[in-house]
Amino acid sequence: MRRLLRKSAFLLAARWRVGLLLLVTTLVWCAHYDRWTPASWSLPTIYGGDALEIYARIAAAAEGDAAPLRPQVISRLGAPHGANWNAYPSSDVVLLWAIGHLAGLIGVFPAANAALLFANLTAALALYGSARWLRVRWEWAFTAALLFAFTLQTFQRGISHLFLIFSWTVPLALVACGLVAGSRRLAPGRRTGLFCVGTAAAIGAGNPYVLFLFLQLMGWALIAQWCGDRRRENLVTGGLALAAALASFAAFESHLWAYRRDTAAVSPLVRNYAGTELYAMKPLELLVPPPGHRWEALAEFGHRYLRWSEFRSGESSMSYLGLAGIAGLAWLGIVSVRRLLRRQGPPAPALATGWIVAFSSLGGVTNIFALLTGLVVFRATNRFSIFISAVALLFLATQLSRWSARRPRWLTVGLAALVAVVGLADQMPRGAGPQWQADIAGRVAADRAFGQRLETQLPPGAMVFQLPVLDFPEATPPHQLEDYTYFRPYLATRSLCFSYGALRRRSRSHWQRDLADASPPELVARLERYGFAAVYFHRAAFPDRGEQLLRELAAAGRTERIVSPDREQVAVLLEPRSQPEKPLARRPTFGRGWHQARPGELRWAYRNAALSYYNPLPNPVPCRLRFALTSAGERDLTIRVNGQPMAQARIDGDRHAIEFDVALQPGVNRLDLETPQPAVRANQGRNQLRTFGIHELTLSLTDAPPVARRE
Repeated sequence: MRRLLRKSAFLLAARWRVGLLLLVTTLVWCAHYDRWTPASWSLPTIYGGDALEIYARIAAAAEGDAAPLRPQVISRLGAPHGANWNAYPSSDVVLLWAIGHLAGLIGVFPAANAALLFANLTAALALYGSARWLRVRWEWAFTAALLFAFTLQTFQRGISHLFLIFSWTVPLALVACGLVAGSRRLAPGRRTGLFCVGTAAAIGAGNPYVLFLFLQLMGWALIAQWCGDRRRENLVTGGLALAAALASFAAFESHLWAYRRDTAAVSPLVRNYAGTELYAMKPLELLVPPPGHRWEALAEFGHRYLRWSEFRSGESSMSYLGLAGIAGLAWLGIVSVRRLLRRQGPPAPALATGWIVAFSSLGGVTNIFALLTGLVVFRATNRFSIFISAVALLFLATQLSRWSARRPRWLTVGLAALVAVVGLADQMPRGAGPQWQADIAGRVAADRAFGQRLETQLPPGAMVFQLPVLDFPEATPPHQLEDYTYFRPYLATRSLCFSYGALRRRSRSHWQRDLADASPPELVARLERYGFAAVYFHRAAFPDRGEQLLRELAAAGRTERIVSPDREQVAVLLEPRSQPEKPLARRPTFGRGWHQARPGELRWAYRNAALSYYNPLPNPVPCRLRFALTSAGERDLTIRVNGQPMAQARIDGDRHAIEFDVALQPGVNRLDLETPQPAVRANQGRNQLRTFGIHELTLSLTDAPPVARRE
């Protein structure tokens, strides 16, 4: 009976402490973002830039267009075909699906705020549970959990990098790797083994950056176990964890290959080796406070770093560990040096931290790996600083817990509270202030009023063409327009379809590029033929705020407008056909194997290259293709369409014309240009490998005149 009472008291105390942790985390979050009323919860924390893409993803999930294990086609974007995002690498699809369901009940912005809070709560719970697993006293586990939940990068990234701040798997990953490397009570079917495998599966379904580093750390844990005791149970559990992580990733990212149709297209994300240097971890940035630090004495170091450094990214201030994290890292370094002087091995946290720094730092393993393999997708290794933060805080809590073992509980609880308060003040930036929220509230209200006017005057399902034509994602917007601004009318409406949002470098949306330079009369005629009910633009995209465009549209007979209350957004109404036709692109889209186009130069290929063409019709479209080609050296060339050879020629440095007729099948058609001779390097500069180049490409469709494109 006495044992039962003790166990009940222990469980009650544990639940009380966890509840207190959740309460304090919530109060700190609400205080920072000033979210105390239902009205404040209905406002986004940021309303621009990358945050708009996150809101668009949540809205798409709320409407059922972004669900796990299904094609990622956003029906109200990329009109009229829909925005096919299957080739767009994404993370946390399950989490996004859950947030989308919540948004369907309470709205996109309240759901986004709830997701932000949930990221902090789960991070606090994960680190608290990990610390308690390591037998850390509850007060120090509580403090470390709070500080981990509110790392500086959590605030700096915010909603713009929503899925990166869900860091709850990081401390669990460290514990799982530690168990595989050194636990004597690990077995696949027991609680610890299931924990390791379950954690790995959760990591695979989450952010790929966490997965990438977890695979490395688990690999080192298996090597340590193999070189040490070689416990079969540990090796099996570690292997199962790796398999679970990879299988989970393959399942939840299956849209990247299972539903991919345009096999000739290149990735919509532009990544290169230079990015692996620019966004690599700079160890000094772990220690340098941000220039916006609330304490001027520390902010000065951040300003000095900005003044003196030249090679830094926009994420440079996000790696700061905070005073508590720096203290934990320094303590870990001192312990490691002492152990080495005593000819003992360094502690496991030091080994993990050493590998993370060695791999992630500028000029480190990540750059060697990227240079040798060409794998540059994980360019921003500064994001691995969250692992170092977890290691430092867990180690600090462990050491302070040992120090507190023989001291009065009131003293250690008070000291832990002091560390938590000072640490939070150090890590948390200044609040945005009432003016910031008032500006956001004004823009949101203007968008909602504009959206209501659009839906009142346009029929349900009406299509709106957005000018200028912008790439998605990561475009360079014109003039003063902010990237992703054209998601705003999508967020403010529920029944209208918009042209923006189709993936860049895809033949599915190439028809929009044909209209980029069209005259207003031609633009109006073709859009109405395609069934578009309005032309939309934001004044910030034009130096003259769109006045010339409005005059030209009025001259074309389209004068009726819908203007947002802040007069920044304008929609000019069109007269769409009752039976619209599908838009056909007037040229193929350049895909794999081509260098980027340069004004006034040929479009050169650096290997066998491909183009693609999207036919939205249910029947084949006959056309005539004409290529005007040259080559670097004499070489043979074969042109295939959907795998079938259509033309062969021997070309050299002169201009050669190749013409043939072909029927383009429904869906995506692939055009391959192949040569058996290797590429020739013109010089030692960048992008100088060359096989063949295109002077001119002409595609003649039966319902459109020939259109030539000079490269």
